Amino acid sequence: MISHVFLGIGDFDRAFAFHSKIMAGLGLTLKFCDATKGWAGWVCEGSPRPIFVIGKPFDGNPSAPGNGQMVALLAPSRELVARSHAMALALGGTCEGAPGLRPHYHPDYYGAYFRDLDGNKLCVCCHDPLG
Repeated sequence: MISHVFLGIGDFDRAFAFHSKIMAGLGLTLKFCDATKGWAGWVCEGSPRPIFVIGKPFDGNPSAPGNGQMVALLAPSRELVARSHAMALALGGTCEGAPGLRPHYHPDYYGAYFRDLDGNKLCVCCHDPLG
């Protein structure tokens, strides 16, 4: 259903350093990186899509996160949700919701929320029951 998700960034080197560590922690593989174009993308190993892409806006204007927009990344465990959130904060991201159950979504939804260095809101979540 989804081909790719694109998050606008301002400083490519800074954004790449941040997102590459988060993506590696989630086991995602770098599909492409072109600093001259100011973009990079990651995928699940062995899968061509969906692609998580960061890049400078095509129109040349500064990037700005949208109100109510968020990208949620799937993690295989609750422990990895917590580690990803901690890593994001250690890299300079800001907390938008600590790791924990969100039973108002469903009984096993475990998620954490943060903003990257450009203000984009991301979630890392696990839908599996504890066990």
